[in-house]
Amino acid sequence: MAVFELVIALLFVGAVLAAVARRLHAPYPALLALAGAALALLPDVPSVTLDPELALTLFVAPVLLDAAFDSSPRDLRQNWRVVGSLALLAVGLTVAAVAVVAKWLVPDLPWAAAIALGAIVAPPDASAATAVLRQLHPPHRVMVILEGESLFNDATALLVYRLAVSAALTGSVVGWHILPMLLLVAAGSIVLGFLLARLTVRTMARIQDLGTAVILQFLTTFAVWLIAERLHLSGIITVVVFAITAARSASDLIPARMRIPSYAVWEVMVFVLNVLAFILVGLQLKPILQRQGASGLVTYLYVALAVCLTVIVVRFIWVMGYAAVARWIAQRRPSGDPAHRPSFKVATVIAWCGMRGIVTLAAALALPDGTDGRFPYRDLILFSAFSVVLVTLVLQGMTVRPLMRALDLRDDGTVEREIRLARAETARAALDALDGVEQRTELIPLLRLKYQDRLRRFGTDGAERPDGPDGGGDLDRVHQSIHSAQRRTLSELRSSGVIGDDAFHRVEEELDWAELNAEGMARGA
Repeated sequence: MAVFELVIALLFVGAVLAAVARRLHAPYPALLALAGAALALLPDVPSVTLDPELALTLFVAPVLLDAAFDSSPRDLRQNWRVVGSLALLAVGLTVAAVAVVAKWLVPDLPWAAAIALGAIVAPPDASAATAVLRQLHPPHRVMVILEGESLFNDATALLVYRLAVSAALTGSVVGWHILPMLLLVAAGSIVLGFLLARLTVRTMARIQDLGTAVILQFLTTFAVWLIAERLHLSGIITVVVFAITAARSASDLIPARMRIPSYAVWEVMVFVLNVLAFILVGLQLKPILQRQGASGLVTYLYVALAVCLTVIVVRFIWVMGYAAVARWIAQRRPSGDPAHRPSFKVATVIAWCGMRGIVTLAAALALPDGTDGRFPYRDLILFSAFSVVLVTLVLQGMTVRPLMRALDLRDDGTVEREIRLARAETARAALDALDGVEQRTELIPLLRLKYQDRLRRFGTDGAERPDGPDGGGDLDRVHQSIHSAQRRTLSELRSSGVIGDDAFHRVEEELDWAELNAEGMARGA
């Protein structure tokens, strides 16, 4: 009961901290990290242990699906080189550098454990950065690169993480012979994610009850991850492909009255998972600090500080080096698109937005700690991982805003232009849908029919009557025709690449609210 009361209290504190973060224009995970650190220092706080096998499934699967659902394949294709370099090469370089530094500072640390530590702290979490950047309206390409990187760097890092954990527990070393199997796993994960998405969306389209639909969405998220794991595939790749595929078809099959509430519930759930992750890490740090003497704690702090510096410096060197090389190549190819030429201002922001977050915490919590064996130097790795999250969120997260102002980076207007275009095209589609409609269904006659129908259906005796031959069905059919034409046009704009998913979702939300308003009027609301 004490743990339950503590969790409820800290969820309330998390909500307060999120409100404070908005006032300070800071990422709320930074304040959650500070709260988690404070929790580890409080007396009489109960110790809580999370099942390691549950950590990745519980925290990573929903958060990853939420991020992937809103991603834009068109924008990712346009920036695939820089996104791929960050998600693959930068992550690999960070893993190697952290492993070398950790092994150098702690000679007894097994190489497998050192690599696992590197894999845990390697993937940045874009949610903290984008929480601040969205308020500052940076160039659209900055957001695309950071969000795209966060989708795929988790797969790279956690693949290395699982291989390292397996090697540390079994003592077997993985060689190059595993590469074909990894390629097969990646291909199988892509196919599985695509098939499950098509099946799920068509099933969801048949569900009319909101509560049932939202619950099934969450259950499906965990089911997709667990199915992939049971088939020895990549849960991360499967979930990412599942979310991207579902996002392309859900808009055409899921009605607005189901979509709007489910989006709100997902936003709340992602926030709750972030709060719980920081709470659990704080609760697990307390016994770690109690087990260490003064000298042990100094060693832990020394290693954690070195790991923090390593992840920050390696990312900065890689991003700025990549920008310099790309700029040198672009100068010799003046025919390229100027909007996609590298900029050192953009590179500086991307290099500084390397905050670590919930994936790092979940991977650290997932280290084995039970009867089957305790992972070597687990306390040191967990302490270092949380330190990296804390330092990067507070140091980098709190300084992104002044950095953006100092660099004078501003919105290039890409998304707003696409939104205006989508609004114009959907309005044109609505007008085209009205062409050929009888004169009596123009605006004034339609309104007259609507209120006549309401009077006829809900007369003075209070009895509801069915629609007459000239009742509200005419108005409903016109509204349905208009909404269908607008949605078809919006989907075609996205499918053809004229607009990206950011503009699509903005205009889709406007159409959703318009459709709900029309349905409410038709029902006499």
